[in-house]
Amino acid sequence: MERTRTETTTSSFLRNRSILIGATAILALLTVWSLRSNVSTSSVPVKKPTATAASFGGGPPDSAAISWCSNIRQKTFYDDPNLSYSIEKPIKKLGREETANKVDYCRRHGYDVFYNNALLHPKMGSFWAKIPAVRAAMVAHPETEWIWWVDSDAVFTDMDFVPPLERYKDYNLVVGGSPELVYKHPSSIGLHAGVFYIRNCQWSMNFIEAWAKMGPQTPNYEKWGPILKLTIHDKLYPESDDETAMVYLLLKEKDKWANKVLLEHEHCIQGYWEGLAVTLDNVTRNYVGLGKKARRLRRRHAEKVSESYGCQPCSGDHSTLYPSHSCWKAMEKALNFADNQVLRNYGFVHRDLLDSSHVSPVPFDFPS
Repeated sequence: MERTRTETTTSSFLRNRSILIGATAILALLTVWSLRSNVSTSSVPVKKPTATAASFGGGPPDSAAISWCSNIRQKTFYDDPNLSYSIEKPIKKLGREETANKVDYCRRHGYDVFYNNALLHPKMGSFWAKIPAVRAAMVAHPETEWIWWVDSDAVFTDMDFVPPLERYKDYNLVVGGSPELVYKHPSSIGLHAGVFYIRNCQWSMNFIEAWAKMGPQTPNYEKWGPILKLTIHDKLYPESDDETAMVYLLLKEKDKWANKVLLEHEHCIQGYWEGLAVTLDNVTRNYVGLGKKARRLRRRHAEKVSESYGCQPCSGDHSTLYPSHSCWKAMEKALNFADNQVLRNYGFVHRDLLDSSHVSPVPFDFPS
């Protein structure tokens, strides 16, 4: 479904905290990552609970810092050799690369990973699939304080980024958005629910239940589309969707929810893929140039997360505002840009961000 969007925290705070990341794709793909907090180098190894089908897999029992679910190595949605994202241009490895990107991010920070490829509610597909996934994770893992939802078509382009949770200590829900376009002039682009943080608490449970009442699993689903369209005049689609439903909920029940919801517009928690892809080559060149001047500056960053609005890699129903190949090229650039941050630790980089197959060794002390 076509959507268009314009688009540091201290380790001492993250210690003893837990984050859980989730993602979903339209075609029955649900992925949930459990991000554990960073631990000090002197910490005592912690034995992890036994994994179940709906819980997080454990790594080696003597490794508290790095552990991810063994389910990733099992056959999944992406193991089907006949699967393609679109009828006009079959792409069989993009989804794997997006999953690997998130696994790399979690592994880089010593976080757990849980992967699942089934819808958790048969009627809540597409953009609604996030709600049962997030709720299930909250119930299954009461020890986790925060849920970080990231759409499956989003890519981590800054692999060193850590959520600034201290900034959000007074809130229970943080979503990118504009207060003016939610409360004053309600718009379908007032917020973006593809990436958000939600605290694991009773308030959040209540909010999710209120939000879900406008979803396709309810008997009154058909009536919500016209209601949302009447309130949010620039809504493009006739059916009720997750984002305009959240705008409506915040607008109509502002007194109940608004004081614990941050519509983040000062600290960007995700970037628009089209604009970001154009800058990645420049970021790479600047990184090389600055690295030649100062060792301390041999790391440059893009946006934290690049969101593929309008590309729809799973359904192939991409926006008609730009050709499909621009999506694939931009996403490949973002993936390889992020991959370079991992590969560099092993002495290799993609010289060409549009060439996923080839890497080059990095000379000692490059780019001095």
